[in-house]
Amino acid sequence: MAKVKIVCDSSVGLTTEEIQKYNITIVPLTVMIDGTVYTERETITNEQFPEMMKNAKSLPKTSQPPIGKFVDVFDKLGEDGSEVLCVTMMASISGTVHAAEQAAELSKTKVTVYDSQTTDQGMGFQVVEAAQVLENGGTVDDAIAKMKDVLSKSKLYLAIDNLHNLVAGGRISKFAGALSSLLNIKVMLQVSGGQIHILMKGRGTKAIHKEWDKLLDEMAAGPKVKAIGISHVQADKEVARLKEALNKLYPNIKVIVRETVPIIATHTGMGACCLLYYTE
Repeated sequence: MAKVKIVCDSSVGLTTEEIQKYNITIVPLTVMIDGTVYTERETITNEQFPEMMKNAKSLPKTSQPPIGKFVDVFDKLGEDGSEVLCVTMMASISGTVHAAEQAAELSKTKVTVYDSQTTDQGMGFQVVEAAQVLENGGTVDDAIAKMKDVLSKSKLYLAIDNLHNLVAGGRISKFAGALSSLLNIKVMLQVSGGQIHILMKGRGTKAIHKEWDKLLDEMAAGPKVKAIGISHVQADKEVARLKEALNKLYPNIKVIVRETVPIIATHTGMGACCLLYYTE
């Protein structure tokens, strides 16, 4: 049976240890800040990016990996007869999946491209489970079935502290952005079905805290939780509050906290805080 190797785009929320353990190949996205192009995980880190974005003259521009980059990676990985499972972030926020699909058509290697319908650590949860399926002798179809199962049991909630980047990036109108800034509007988003949905809009941090508390109550009352992550953009106070509550609810689960990747931080803006988890 041919060996299956996993490829992911750089938005995936995996630890360095997980990437090494499962021999996962990362194809990076790029971000341009004031005319200079930086490559995720290579020439810019998640921790460096927020300050650079804060000091930039204009909103950074993000770019998906070029098709040729995917082709090169697929061809190299398939030289020993292996096939490739390429997992990407959701199509609604990036054309990466389409670049990978076109590359798969051009590659000499047998490649299956899968849209995770999420990103960050939510995508990471799926990839780790898929890697374990493949390690145990499962097929690409088995791995995809497992990822779909994990997706169906996953939650991703994202609190947006200010709407500046969403306005600057053309995601919402300038009038709505100005009004929201004036009224100190905070927004809670949820990713489900591969799309971003507005869960709640409220005035001030108290409204967000009330929503987080409600979501944590729902989490505690639901199925048994397997893994928890928090991703953020310099939202240390909010992260500390959320992590403390999670540690009380789940003392035996390590909550993985990380600065999110530049492509996501560019759109969410400073102060964004995201809770990701999945259940049995």
